[in-house]
Amino acid sequence: MALPTQQFALSGLEEPAEIIVDRWGVPHIYARSTYDAFRAQGFNAARDRLWQIDFWRRRGLGQLAEVFGAGYVERDRAARLFLYRGDLHGEWLAYGSDTKRACTAFVEGVNAFVRLARDDAGLLPAEFRELGYLPAFWSPADVARIRSHGLFYNLREEVARALTLRDFRPEVEELRRRREPARELTVPDGLDLSLIPDDVLRVYDLAILPPVFGPAEPPPGVSPEGSNNWVVAGPRTATGRPMLANDPHRAAAELPGLRYLAHLSAPGFDVIGAGEPALPGISIGHNGRIAFGLTIFPIDQEDLYVYRTNPANPREYRYRDRWEPMRREHAEIPVRDAPPIEVELLFTRHGPVIYTDEQRGTAFAVRAAWLEAGMAPYLGSMDYMRARDWDEFLAALNRWGSPPENQVYADPAGNIGWKTGGLTPIRPNWDGTLPVPGDGRYEWAGFYDGDELPGELNPERGFLVTANEMNLPDGFPPDRHVTYDWHAPYRRHRIDEVLDASTAATLADLVALQSDFVSVPARRILARVASLPVPAELDGLRLLLDWDADLRADSAAAALFEVWYRRHLRPALLSTALERLVGVDRVTEALGRIWRAEDGSADARIDLELLENPGTRLGADPELVLRDIVVATLPAAVAELEQVMGPDRAAWSWGRLHVARAAHPLRALLAAVPGEQLVAGPVPRGGSGDTVGSTAYGADYQQTSGSTFRIAIDVGDWDASLAMNAPGQSGRLGDPHSVDLFEQWASGSAFPLVYSRDRVEQVAEQVITLTPDPAGARRPGGHDPVAGNLGK
Repeated sequence: MALPTQQFALSGLEEPAEIIVDRWGVPHIYARSTYDAFRAQGFNAARDRLWQIDFWRRRGLGQLAEVFGAGYVERDRAARLFLYRGDLHGEWLAYGSDTKRACTAFVEGVNAFVRLARDDAGLLPAEFRELGYLPAFWSPADVARIRSHGLFYNLREEVARALTLRDFRPEVEELRRRREPARELTVPDGLDLSLIPDDVLRVYDLAILPPVFGPAEPPPGVSPEGSNNWVVAGPRTATGRPMLANDPHRAAAELPGLRYLAHLSAPGFDVIGAGEPALPGISIGHNGRIAFGLTIFPIDQEDLYVYRTNPANPREYRYRDRWEPMRREHAEIPVRDAPPIEVELLFTRHGPVIYTDEQRGTAFAVRAAWLEAGMAPYLGSMDYMRARDWDEFLAALNRWGSPPENQVYADPAGNIGWKTGGLTPIRPNWDGTLPVPGDGRYEWAGFYDGDELPGELNPERGFLVTANEMNLPDGFPPDRHVTYDWHAPYRRHRIDEVLDASTAATLADLVALQSDFVSVPARRILARVASLPVPAELDGLRLLLDWDADLRADSAAAALFEVWYRRHLRPALLSTALERLVGVDRVTEALGRIWRAEDGSADARIDLELLENPGTRLGADPELVLRDIVVATLPAAVAELEQVMGPDRAAWSWGRLHVARAAHPLRALLAAVPGEQLVAGPVPRGGSGDTVGSTAYGADYQQTSGSTFRIAIDVGDWDASLAMNAPGQSGRLGDPHSVDLFEQWASGSAFPLVYSRDRVEQVAEQVITLTPDPAGARRPGGHDPVAGNLGK
């Protein structure tokens, strides 16, 4: 039976190209040159995700008010503060010799589809039609200049520490967040903590957090963002070949999803995997010669600088022995149905000014490595996705800038490797854990070379794992301040446990591990409870102690544990420890500083320390105190569950509380679009933020982050590879592939990520033919004055 076909003429295309879309919505792009492959990739990204990538561009460039109105002017101003402003020639060369050419080709493809969609309402996504505006044309520079869509470290931790120290003793900070390696906090000389306001990061957050549409929505929070990856050597697999697995964790409530699977094939270039749809290339996958996957390696790439400003001129700040003027820019922000609004942007020598207080004579600016050349998020994959071996892969990673990553590697020759990458500031006289005065005493002294960051090749243990944990090797120089803010190690501990016991791993085993819900903290917490003199008849105790610590969606014990631990045990432990530090009158205030009741994903390191090694932090008799805490909190959790799920404990299950739901960010504005096209789910979920199958959640137990994209690669038998991308590949509302993978994702399933042309044709669903359009005028990119509203 003949497959459905479409044909488009694409201006800029040098020779005909073909896109075969498979039954899971994955496009396999075949072109006769590398750059035609990128043109076709851009065209296809716009075909499948046009509203999403247009919104990505608008948000990043600070152009939301042009289509959503005056309420977004402040957010646009913030986004413009964090655009790249350096030399574009050096910017392009920082990624690799042909990144500009590749991005130009990609943008030509995007613009070709934009042109078609603007002329043919049938191709225009529903979001544009309903809200009455048109997609904009792109410039290649847009890809490089936008920086606010990445993952950033550690400005929030600096400020959180500073505010805790501002208001409380240092011991209170030790109950908020664990620093690794252990290091005593030292307030930088000259830093007056009392000058730092609670909302100092408001403008920063406006720039980098997603906007909210609709009055019913809660303000966006900061979801935990991590990942797992591992690579297993041939002697530990059933096939004798290496296998690689990766599941990056980002927001889990998005429709369309963050990542997009694609396959680009041209002479000498044949790469498949996932990237972000607004960017050329692939960042996670394989190219038929090597496989690669990434997790966050949270290099401290940010500092908050605190300035004293001139009483006679608040646009000057003290630097060394003089008053130095801030650099000022003025910009006009277009506003829908209103005149443009002029805004002022301020910069110090260190970076964007995010807060000023003329009354107190202060200003605050952010220095961020991700505002340097070569730091557009994920664009550095343009080189490594074409590497042919370990040496070429390492060379490409030495140019990788942002976000900072743990990369794992495997090749058919049997090699497995791990290498970290990211631009790492050299701080010669401080460690980056707190803000610093901006008076010239605390300056970066350049950046470490990539060779000075850790890595490993072919370890004797036969596998390599990263999960955002502190993984600096023994003997790493203590004065090389990478970061002190790492994720908890419990996902890594569980992966190590499973792989260490594996001698014949299959891809199915790797996929199962990606959705493993065994909680290492639960094991340890309940082992400690079992050692306490708690009455055996305590309500709920036997249910927990007979449980295997697997947070399965159908488990009653999992539901009780999570409700008890997150909502009862943790605040009781912290309150008890705080009372000894701040007195009973200030416990509530201090608890609000170090713990948020709506945060259902905060890591367990502090809790486990208080349970397993309390010292004197809980008083002279910690065993008695802990017993009393358990006796008081566990029945309270049982009562809460009975209120929510009824008295029949056989009907309790974690998945009744803990669900996943993906929703379109504009659903409050798209009244004419059928509701089922704007939401996927809810579906029951297992796990938590502590499990390998990471399903962090908020106060309503709805999953907030996790791995919507997963991949497992059989290195050498490329057609055997497996993948998942939720809620679906397409971003076109109502498309068959928009939410078709959501339930399969929630169940832990995967589909074949086929690679060879024969296998692709066997699972083909549609063919799209692209032909050169010599008559098609190449429209320049950049801001298009007619991109605003339909019919104007």
